Amino acid sequence: MKAVIPAAGLGTRFLPATKAQPKEMLPLIDKPAIQFVIEEAVNSGIDDILIITGRGKRAIEDHFDKSFELEEILKEKNKIDLLKETQEISDLADIHYIRQREAKGLGNAIYYAKKHVGDEPFVVLLGDDIIFSDIPCARQLINSYEKYKSTIIAVDRVSKEMIQSYGVIDGEPIEDSIYKVNDLVEKPKPEEAPSDLGIIGRYVLTPEIFDAIEQTKPGKGNEIQLTDALRILNKKQPLYAYNFDGVRYDLGNKLDYIKATIEYSLRREEFRDEIKNYLRGILND
Repeated sequence: MKAVIPAAGLGTRFLPATKAQPKEMLPLIDKPAIQFVIEEAVNSGIDDILIITGRGKRAIEDHFDKSFELEEILKEKNKIDLLKETQEISDLADIHYIRQREAKGLGNAIYYAKKHVGDEPFVVLLGDDIIFSDIPCARQLINSYEKYKSTIIAVDRVSKEMIQSYGVIDGEPIEDSIYKVNDLVEKPKPEEAPSDLGIIGRYVLTPEIFDAIEQTKPGKGNEIQLTDALRILNKKQPLYAYNFDGVRYDLGNKLDYIKATIEYSLRREEFRDEIKNYLRGILND
């Protein structure tokens, strides 16, 4: 499968940090958020990736491109480990770019991938969601798609306080972690939410989604919402949801960004013990 990563958003929730840099380039320690997403796709067996960008996103392309001057400097200073790490970034996958000309919503952004993915199913990964898991979340979805051969979306339990920030499914369980979707609601009020299963930023979509997007009228925010397009698609083919196995952080949420940084530091051997001691010290003060 090919992967599509929409990365055209303005990142207003992280201003002023995103005034002059893409939100996707905000780092967890020393790794930009979008690199986690690219690595998830690669570790799921995908090597053809299309990133949907917008104005002011050139830093993303530069990050995954070769940097000859930097590599020469690292060679001269004999910083071999850093040189190898830098070179590996540009060799992760075949990465292509197309620019979303206007900010018309997620559904519109995905429509830009139509020519690239053709008539095949494809994976969509949003850069706002970082997921730590033993099996990459995208791989989990692909495995489920191979069984059901229909569009499948990742969902996660969402608190009542946060539910109105998500698309939410109305679904019935058909096996462990798998739901048959009856309907979807975009950003419902807590009292109107059909469940606590919020749609998060991982999808396996069939090519019929493009016809559904064409039929989708602007919704909330006067944007083409992917959730609305999925509702249309659901009338023509079965739609499934998968409650994935892993820990997810919404990097559009400042508190989650802090939590993700702490979790990632605890996953890195060179920081783990010192961070644990530091946290214990703070909590004991």
